[in-house]
Amino acid sequence: MEDSILITTSTSLDGYKVTKQLGLVRGITVRSRSIFGNIAGGFMTIFGGKSVIYTELCEKAREEALQLMINHGKELGCNAIINVRYDANDIMSGLTEVLAYGTAVIVNRQ
Repeated sequence: MEDSILITTSTSLDGYKVTKQLGLVRGITVRSRSIFGNIAGGFMTIFGGKSVIYTELCEKAREEALQLMINHGKELGCNAIINVRYDANDIMSGLTEVLAYGTAVIVNRQ
Protein backbone atom coordinates (compact mmCIF):
# COMPACT_ATOMS: atom_id res chain seq x y z
CA MET A 1 0.00 0.00 0.00
CA GLU A 2 3.05 2.28 -0.13
CA ASP A 3 2.20 4.12 -3.33
CA SER A 4 -1.27 2.81 -4.14
CA ILE A 5 -4.47 4.36 -2.87
CA LEU A 6 -7.51 2.27 -2.02
CA ILE A 7 -10.69 3.69 -3.53
CA THR A 8 -14.29 2.80 -2.76
CA THR A 9 -17.78 4.19 -3.19
CA SER A 10 -18.57 2.82 0.27
CA THR A 11 -18.18 4.80 3.50
CA SER A 12 -15.78 2.18 4.85
CA LEU A 13 -13.27 -0.43 3.70
CA ASP A 14 -13.69 -4.01 4.89
CA GLY A 15 -10.66 -5.09 6.90
CA TYR A 16 -9.46 -1.53 7.46
CA LYS A 17 -10.07 1.07 10.13
CA VAL A 18 -10.18 4.77 9.30
CA THR A 19 -7.70 6.41 11.67
CA LYS A 20 -7.76 9.94 10.25
CA GLN A 21 -9.93 11.94 7.87
CA LEU A 22 -8.00 14.41 5.73
CA GLY A 23 -10.95 16.04 4.03
CA LEU A 24 -12.60 16.36 0.66
CA VAL A 25 -10.62 15.56 -2.47
CA ARG A 26 -11.78 16.26 -5.97
CA GLY A 27 -10.80 16.13 -9.58
CA ILE A 28 -12.54 18.18 -12.22
CA THR A 29 -12.24 18.24 -15.98
CA VAL A 30 -14.15 20.01 -18.72
CA ARG A 31 -14.40 18.26 -22.07
CA SER A 32 -15.78 18.94 -25.51
CA ARG A 33 -15.83 16.96 -28.72
CA SER A 34 -14.25 18.37 -31.89
CA ILE A 35 -16.50 19.57 -34.70
CA PHE A 36 -15.75 16.33 -36.59
CA GLY A 37 -16.65 14.26 -33.54
CA ASN A 38 -19.90 16.19 -33.16
CA ILE A 39 -20.78 15.57 -36.80
CA ALA A 40 -20.06 11.84 -36.46
CA GLY A 41 -21.98 11.75 -33.18
CA GLY A 42 -24.88 13.54 -34.86
CA PHE A 43 -25.06 10.83 -37.51
CA MET A 44 -25.21 8.20 -34.75
CA THR A 45 -28.28 9.90 -33.27
CA ILE A 46 -30.00 9.78 -36.66
CA PHE A 47 -29.34 6.08 -37.22
CA GLY A 48 -29.56 4.98 -33.59
CA GLY A 49 -27.39 2.52 -31.73
CA LYS A 50 -24.46 2.92 -29.42
CA SER A 51 -22.54 6.16 -29.82
CA VAL A 52 -18.95 4.98 -29.51
CA ILE A 53 -17.61 8.51 -29.98
CA TYR A 54 -19.55 9.94 -27.03
CA THR A 55 -18.99 6.83 -24.91
CA GLU A 56 -15.23 7.22 -25.35
CA LEU A 57 -15.45 10.94 -24.54
CA CYS A 58 -17.38 10.22 -21.33
CA GLU A 59 -15.01 7.46 -20.27
CA LYS A 60 -11.94 9.63 -20.86
CA ALA A 61 -13.49 12.50 -18.91
CA ARG A 62 -14.37 10.24 -15.96
CA GLU A 63 -10.90 8.66 -15.92
CA GLU A 64 -9.21 12.07 -16.05
CA ALA A 65 -11.38 13.38 -13.20
CA LEU A 66 -10.64 10.23 -11.17
CA GLN A 67 -6.87 10.56 -11.68
CA LEU A 68 -6.99 14.24 -10.69
CA MET A 69 -8.89 13.28 -7.52
CA ILE A 70 -6.29 10.59 -6.72
CA ASN A 71 -3.48 13.10 -7.22
CA HIS A 72 -5.26 15.52 -4.87
CA GLY A 73 -5.48 12.72 -2.31
CA LYS A 74 -1.76 11.95 -2.67
CA GLU A 75 -0.99 15.63 -2.06
CA LEU A 76 -2.86 15.36 1.25
CA GLY A 77 -1.01 12.15 2.14
CA CYS A 78 -3.98 9.76 2.16
CA ASN A 79 -3.75 6.04 1.55
CA ALA A 80 -7.48 5.65 0.78
CA ILE A 81 -10.39 7.62 -0.63
CA ILE A 82 -13.84 6.61 0.52
CA ASN A 83 -17.37 7.59 -0.50
CA VAL A 84 -16.25 8.35 -4.07
CA ARG A 85 -18.84 9.89 -6.38
CA TYR A 86 -19.06 11.33 -9.88
CA ASP A 87 -21.07 14.32 -11.02
CA ALA A 88 -21.47 15.82 -14.48
CA ASN A 89 -22.97 19.09 -15.65
CA ASP A 90 -23.38 20.78 -19.00
CA ILE A 91 -21.62 24.13 -18.93
CA MET A 92 -22.90 25.02 -22.36
CA SER A 93 -23.88 23.15 -25.49
CA GLY A 94 -21.13 20.65 -26.26
CA LEU A 95 -19.12 21.42 -23.11
CA THR A 96 -19.41 19.13 -20.09
CA GLU A 97 -17.85 19.29 -16.64
CA VAL A 98 -17.07 15.98 -14.91
CA LEU A 99 -16.26 15.93 -11.21
CA ALA A 100 -14.95 13.03 -9.14
CA TYR A 101 -14.95 13.57 -5.38
CA GLY A 102 -14.58 11.67 -2.14
CA THR A 103 -13.14 11.75 1.35
CA ALA A 104 -9.38 11.32 1.76
CA VAL A 105 -8.51 9.16 4.76
CA ILE A 106 -5.70 7.27 6.45
CA VAL A 107 -6.58 3.61 7.03
CA ASN A 108 -4.83 0.76 8.81
CA ARG A 109 -5.46 -2.96 8.52
CA GLN A 110 -7.55 -4.32 11.36
